[in-house]
Amino acid sequence: MSIFVGAGVAIVTPMKANGEVNYDKFAQIIDDQIANGTDSIIVCGTTGESSTLTHEEHIECIRFVVQHVNKRVPVVAGTGSNCTDTAVYLSKCAARDGADAVLLVTPYYNKATQKGLIAHFTTVANAIDLPAILYNVPSRTGCNILPETAAEMAKTVDNIVAIKEASGDISQIAKLACLCDGKMDIYSGNDDQIVPILSLGGKGVISVLSNVAPRQTHDIVEKYLSGDTAGSLELQLKYLPLVKALFSEVNPIPVKAAMNMMGMEVGPLRMPLTEMGEANAAVLRQELEKVGLL
Repeated sequence: MSIFVGAGVAIVTPMKANGEVNYDKFAQIIDDQIANGTDSIIVCGTTGESSTLTHEEHIECIRFVVQHVNKRVPVVAGTGSNCTDTAVYLSKCAARDGADAVLLVTPYYNKATQKGLIAHFTTVANAIDLPAILYNVPSRTGCNILPETAAEMAKTVDNIVAIKEASGDISQIAKLACLCDGKMDIYSGNDDQIVPILSLGGKGVISVLSNVAPRQTHDIVEKYLSGDTAGSLELQLKYLPLVKALFSEVNPIPVKAAMNMMGMEVGPLRMPLTEMGEANAAVLRQELEKVGLL
């Protein structure tokens, strides 16, 4: 059984003006997401600025989201690290606090060989009883999970059950689907590739776009899986310019800017991320207006 089917939001971490986590706003955003059809909440991922949260904040954010969601939808906790021991620690904390699954990014900066990736992910997965989603995003980590590597883990580690694929390489993802033979769920990690990955048997998307367009992102997946492929494709193409604007600067700079433009008041970014440049912000505002979000 899949952890979720549909659109999971890679949710932002709202901040107060002083940089502290804004839990009151967090609760509002979560409720709005669920009310608009989001199928899962993914907390403390890249979009949630996990790399600039302290371990204590990271654990508390996961605990808060689990408690506030209160089983309405699955909660997936981002607990990956470039340090295996840290990933084990964060994953154990997430399991203790009631998360439904963990999301494990590939080790960044120090990277790893394919052998090292298997050792790393297997060690983390074996330390917990939760299902694990691997997260392949080589543009940010400098480390690519090859299809053969993912397939080996899918077939040998019981609770490695899915992968968030953000390599952008459709041929690689097609090979992954072939080699895994249904033993690993595939989620799109790129909002501009939801329909292509669904066509390869994908279960949905872990989405940045969902932060600003939760119902629409949910509908892209729901329409496709219910047989309305034309309607799904129409929505995918309609939102491509906005997706491009949401990635015109490094994530989550644009999506936080978009949410603030929309009056959601998610606050500032933590350094080294800085506010969006004026030219890119103007394009982002224009694209939000075009699809009726402003």
